[in-house]
Amino acid sequence: MIQVAVLGYGTVGSGVVEVIEKNKQEINKKSGEALNIKYILDLRDFPGDPYEEKVVHDVEVILNDPEVKIICETMGGIKPAYDFTKRALCMGKSVCTSNKELVALHGPELIQVAHEHQCNYLFEASVGGGIPIIRPLNYSLTAERIDAITGILNGTTNYILTKMEREGADFEEVLREAQEKGYAERNPEADIEGYDACRKIAILSSLMCCRNVKYEDIYTEGIAKITPEDFVYAKSMGKTIKLLAQSKEVGGKMYAMVAPFLISIDHPLSMVNGVFNAVWVHGNMLGDSMYYGRGAGKLPTASAVVSDVVDCARHIGKVIMCFWDDEDVELTGIEEAERRFFVRVPAQKEMDALHVFERASVVEADVPGEFAFVTDQMAEKEFNEKAGQVGVISRIRIEE
Repeated sequence: MIQVAVLGYGTVGSGVVEVIEKNKQEINKKSGEALNIKYILDLRDFPGDPYEEKVVHDVEVILNDPEVKIICETMGGIKPAYDFTKRALCMGKSVCTSNKELVALHGPELIQVAHEHQCNYLFEASVGGGIPIIRPLNYSLTAERIDAITGILNGTTNYILTKMEREGADFEEVLREAQEKGYAERNPEADIEGYDACRKIAILSSLMCCRNVKYEDIYTEGIAKITPEDFVYAKSMGKTIKLLAQSKEVGGKMYAMVAPFLISIDHPLSMVNGVFNAVWVHGNMLGDSMYYGRGAGKLPTASAVVSDVVDCARHIGKVIMCFWDDEDVELTGIEEAERRFFVRVPAQKEMDALHVFERASVVEADVPGEFAFVTDQMAEKEFNEKAGQVGVISRIRIEE
């Protein structure tokens, strides 16, 4: 029997316990050996909980127990999760986590520590919640040269944009509704400003190029400036608006960013609505593939953590390869990236805009007092210079 400990008995941690207990028969069969949750670490007591006798308040109990071979870190944040994780790995205990902040900041270091001590640091749940994407990148697509990853990686923002599109509602109105339904945090900054998606695409980008992409280097823009009028224009163009997290290799240069984009309704990601997430991957031989599902939530995320537990159980004392070196990637600034832009200007600026943006394509929509158009393809730097001459209301990048 393999003994397992869970660090943090919140939403995901309690989900991990539920998944292991409810699917015990299937999980034990696939692990090749019975799994047992021996400890649950939390500062709180849980009187009346079915597993209250497993709750401990001192991590030393877990770290000093040689029977514990696998630890599920579902605490979130950096401190004390980093310290607990590193100590566990140094003791030869594998760690499975849903902690995107920790993986994005210390991933290559913790992977190296694990390998040095013949155990594993796995993080399937850190990016897509219940969507399997880390394992496909590490195993299923190893014959590919991945040159692009684009994802809808945050359920909160996708829910907000979907509601705005379908109901013509304002951003603030839908955000309040999302908070009431529990889809958005009381402080939603990490979601609506794109920081959550930024950490996730940093992890995927690192696995794509097998080196370290620092999330701090990724240009990040949220959805707070998107308006109902933007969706009126989008509909007239046969497009929708999504917050995309993407990384691409173009001409030997690596680009990564998070921002709202206009995408065609024919694009596979346009059909990803509500709290669902998806990751679109392009390989040089396979072409396009997409991974879709619930990107967050108690049981979907817990299911992904437990899938890593099963993988660790199958490889006790053996290293599962993960190609993520600690060499930092130098990202190319987005100023050099070329694309088309959708632009809104006051109606009185129409002639100025057409003069500055040559070969602009006019967009017709029922929005009074405005003139809208799509630019020719140009670099971000060139666009910003021209936009400064005109004075735009807003702009949204177009993903072809």
